[in-house]
Amino acid sequence: MTDIKELLLSRIRDVADYPEPGVMFKDITPLLADPAAFTALTDALAEIVADTGATKIVGLEARGFILGAPAAVRAGVGFIPVRKAGKLPGATLSQAYDLEYGSAEIEVHAEDLTTGDRVLVVDDVLATGGTVEASLQLIRRAGAEVAGVAILMELGFLGGRQRLEPALAGAPLETLITV
Repeated sequence: MTDIKELLLSRIRDVADYPEPGVMFKDITPLLADPAAFTALTDALAEIVADTGATKIVGLEARGFILGAPAAVRAGVGFIPVRKAGKLPGATLSQAYDLEYGSAEIEVHAEDLTTGDRVLVVDDVLATGGTVEASLQLIRRAGAEVAGVAILMELGFLGGRQRLEPALAGAPLETLITV
């Protein structure tokens, strides 16, 4: 696992002062552009699907789509997008949550998740944990079970893991890289 962590980390670029002064942005686009690194990431996420017994992956908008969809295909499970409010047609379940500065809302098609589904949430970065926490609430409200959360990169200094502990209710939180 050390080799994959080194490979993934070597393909993540630091961009200083983006999107505002004082922020060190972690850019995953070089990782996505490298077929070996992207394949290794997809394989690692598919392995987490198998380990957790997940039957579906929920990918969080937008980079969770990029990571979750190929992992779902590789693992042979369904993929469900969780989107920002107003982006999905038809009937949805929505969940509001607080951000550092303000609030946001995410939605899912409720009929895509059913009782008996075990759902793995996939995203690129765990920061403060608000979006992931809201997605866990959505999954449970739809009647599905949370199998776990799989994250490419955890920003440990922001405390997202601690915030998520109660919402996980014992489900695993797997992060491939912690910075």
